[in-house]
Amino acid sequence: MKQLKELFARLFSKRSIKQEIAIVFIAVMAGTIILCWIINNIFLENFYIQNKKNAIKDAYFRINEVMANGDISSEEFGLELRKTCDMYNIGLLVIDAASNTQISSTRDVDKLQRRLYDNFFRPGSDIAYLDEGNDYYMAKVMDKSTGTEYLEMWGLLNNGNLFLIRSPIESIRDSVNLSNRFLAYVGVITTLISAVLIWFVTTRITRPIMELKNISEEMTKLNFETKYDSRGQNEIDLLGEHMNELSSTLEKTISELKTANNELMRDIEKKEQIDEMRKEFLSNVSHELKTPIALIQGYAEGLKEGINDDDIESRDFYCDVIIDEAGKMNTMVRKLLDLNQLEFGNDVVTMERFDITALVKNFIASAEILIGQNEVNVRLDESAPIFVWADEFKTEEIVRNFFSNAMNHVNGDKIIEIKYRLIEEEYANRVRISVFNTGEPIPEESLPHIWEKFYKVDKARTREYGGSGVGLSIVKAIMESMNQHYGVINYTNGVEFWFELETK
Repeated sequence: MKQLKELFARLFSKRSIKQEIAIVFIAVMAGTIILCWIINNIFLENFYIQNKKNAIKDAYFRINEVMANGDISSEEFGLELRKTCDMYNIGLLVIDAASNTQISSTRDVDKLQRRLYDNFFRPGSDIAYLDEGNDYYMAKVMDKSTGTEYLEMWGLLNNGNLFLIRSPIESIRDSVNLSNRFLAYVGVITTLISAVLIWFVTTRITRPIMELKNISEEMTKLNFETKYDSRGQNEIDLLGEHMNELSSTLEKTISELKTANNELMRDIEKKEQIDEMRKEFLSNVSHELKTPIALIQGYAEGLKEGINDDDIESRDFYCDVIIDEAGKMNTMVRKLLDLNQLEFGNDVVTMERFDITALVKNFIASAEILIGQNEVNVRLDESAPIFVWADEFKTEEIVRNFFSNAMNHVNGDKIIEIKYRLIEEEYANRVRISVFNTGEPIPEESLPHIWEKFYKVDKARTREYGGSGVGLSIVKAIMESMNQHYGVINYTNGVEFWFELETK
């Protein structure tokens, strides 16, 4: 029994459910056919002999009845007798007391007559009696002249006539052997045909199960995009619908958990940073606003006291400077307020799943006019959809700051490249989004400070395009609020800014 269990364990180990179902069905069907063949071999011969005994007895009772009524010469009885003898391969002889033949189904009357006399008067020792009545005997008898075994019945009819009914047993054995061979052939052919049909049927049955298996595998990778396509209302389809509901619920729950986890991590750091950030913020704002306020004050005093009333051109220039400086102050204050919200943790980061490639592509499309005006060649990686977990609105802000920074500093060949690189590790899967622009690299001594508020590598150039020195600080605050990595890489022909987001 232990060896049998090990055999079945090896047979079904590492097999698909389709193979298991097919093997079980084929094994049951083949086993049934083999069992039928064994039963045939054991019991079919005895069943045939029993059937033959009943046929011989029926012939005996029918002949006894006809002989008693004196209807043996009727055509109807003759047809019935021949039909019975032909059907059951029976030899029949009836003789009277004077040895005259009354009924015979064969031309070899003498042989049957000798057998009848031998059974009555010289029974052999090898006779195997099967049945016995008041007026008859039934036995298996070996015909020594031919070496053929017969099933014979002999005795007296009610009218005193002697009778002998015999049928060769060898024909029964031939029939049994032929039946068994035919069953074996049919069984093999049926098994092969059924195996093919069962394989196709199990393929159809197990296809939705394999689909559910693949969906569950994707769910373990936290990919909830794949859904089960229901085909009906059976149990498998209901399971598929429940899997779809489970997938949606898990995605929503994971989104809420990531958002809550983000908030928790931010809250831990928030209390320690708030006082220092407030002091730093006030110090930086007062420093950055000092220059534009002084310019506005000076040009305003000039308008009041120093310029000629007829000098319209000078007055317009003074007004333009004041408007420009006021606009820069307004932009800087707005960015500072956004940065302040981020650094103080007052702005909620909502973690959601979205396609980063679609976000970047849509942003580049919206900036086409600006790209054309600056005659910049933008190269964007054609990538399949890459789904990430992040705050979609703030991620777009990062892309906008990096792209604006690249547009302001692009030089030389005037190329901006945006690329994606998947990073797969044991405990995390991420994608790196990079924005590269040709031009002068950032001085090495400035690299550690570019993420600081109000830091400017080239103050003259920054003032030329109206930069406030806050954009990269906003990127830093957003990335730290989402607990993700970011950075910058210098090249001989340009600069690459990058940031990473989780894909799972």
